[in-house]
Amino acid sequence: MDQRHRLYNTHVKLLAFDILSLTQTPSHSSSEPISFSRKGTLLSRAETVGTITSRELKPGKFLKFAIDDGTGCVSCVLWLNHFSSPYFARRSPPDVRLIAEAANRFAAEIRLGAAARVRGRITSYRGAVQITVSDVVVERDPNAETLHWLHCISLARKCYDVGTPNK
Repeated sequence: MDQRHRLYNTHVKLLAFDILSLTQTPSHSSSEPISFSRKGTLLSRAETVGTITSRELKPGKFLKFAIDDGTGCVSCVLWLNHFSSPYFARRSPPDVRLIAEAANRFAAEIRLGAAARVRGRITSYRGAVQITVSDVVVERDPNAETLHWLHCISLARKCYDVGTPNK
């Protein structure tokens, strides 16, 4: 396996600083997504933990919010248009209903000032990196953010940066 792809499709634990400093590589066609890399390693998914600092709801469309972990502030979007989106048209209605219900539960849990763990695809909107949310967990443990920082540092040293060129 190509070492550049070893973390692709894995939810990589990253600090906001790392997410915001990812290198964006434009795709060669409109059907391919923009790719993102960290020190030469291609990434497609991320996980981060922080405090919700903004929240903008467009009912039936999306919830846009920001999560701040002390190193930066990452924009996140949670889509709520599952029944009207052509993306979900090819999926079975019961599956779409379950996905929509989960997204609506996540949207209800996202409150200003709450500590949350966010996982999703790394995407770009108007040139800025964001996370297209697949799941959210409101953290009850007051140490969650500190533990996430420690995990990120440890994983960077022992896993993410091993054998990668310094770009």
